[in-house]
Amino acid sequence: MAIDRFGRNIHYLRISLTDHCNLRCVYCMAEDMTFQPNADLMQDNEILLLAHLFASLGFDKVRLTGGEPTVRANVVEIVRGIASTPGIRSVSMTTNGLLLKKLAQPLADAGLQRVNVSIDTLNPEKFKRLTRWGKLEDVWAGILAAEKAGLAPVKLNAVAVKGYNEDDLVDLAALTVDRPWQMRFIEMMPFAGATDVQVNQVVTMAQIKQNIESEFGPLEVSNNGELDGEAQVFHIPGAKGDIGFISSVTQPFCSSCTRARLTADGRLRLCLLREKEVDLLTPLRAGATLEELRRLILDGVWGKPWGHGLADGLIPLNRVMSEIGG
Repeated sequence: MAIDRFGRNIHYLRISLTDHCNLRCVYCMAEDMTFQPNADLMQDNEILLLAHLFASLGFDKVRLTGGEPTVRANVVEIVRGIASTPGIRSVSMTTNGLLLKKLAQPLADAGLQRVNVSIDTLNPEKFKRLTRWGKLEDVWAGILAAEKAGLAPVKLNAVAVKGYNEDDLVDLAALTVDRPWQMRFIEMMPFAGATDVQVNQVVTMAQIKQNIESEFGPLEVSNNGELDGEAQVFHIPGAKGDIGFISSVTQPFCSSCTRARLTADGRLRLCLLREKEVDLLTPLRAGATLEELRRLILDGVWGKPWGHGLADGLIPLNRVMSEIGG
């Protein structure tokens, strides 16, 4: 079991399969983004070895992220390998959905259980403006394919960006009225790369909730008032689905954090919004024993910070979001 110095049991690992992406969202990266060479990223066997190692330390929940994880070569086989790892009980993925029409069923057959799909607006023109490259119809087809493949409950993620999609959030919330989906609204967090947008165009959870309630009336609490992962969950009265709010900036949930992140280049990052990382890939390639790697992980987990320092003006600038994995 991996315990930090605050007594939190860290058992949820988010593995970034690649920093590459097939979109260029304005709140994430520059349009002319340069990605790391594939040789600098974890190879398939290295991902699976580290997944087994983390599982042996009590990590039982894995989420695959990116960049965009579905652009990773052999993604289906990587999912199969992780899903068959003893001790891993949950394997999910966060994706932009562009390739899910093709991959949803193979991923489900390989052992993927759930997906979170990013969709920031239902307006095709705004979607193109936000993502720079994407087509809304491709994402929608991916969402439907995921539902058909049994990757449920389907969860949709929207980052609220002032000046881009704050007027579209009510329409996104309305998706939950007739569908058993969870629509999750995420406060924008500041990182390197698109920091000006991330700092100056935040829409807070309180503002989003107020806009939705102005249309549908007071939201009702779901999930007995407990967090669903990192989301506070509500529902529109009579709706089939739920609405989640992830307020990392205005209402951080650090006390209940059980997460660690493994970046695509093999660094263990213990807080999304802190720069400190533990390099695992370099010692692995240098011939470190499993016990030495295990000690690096446990020592890293022990030093996991209590939370971020945004309130003190501390913005992590050593990586853009796509290099970390959400």
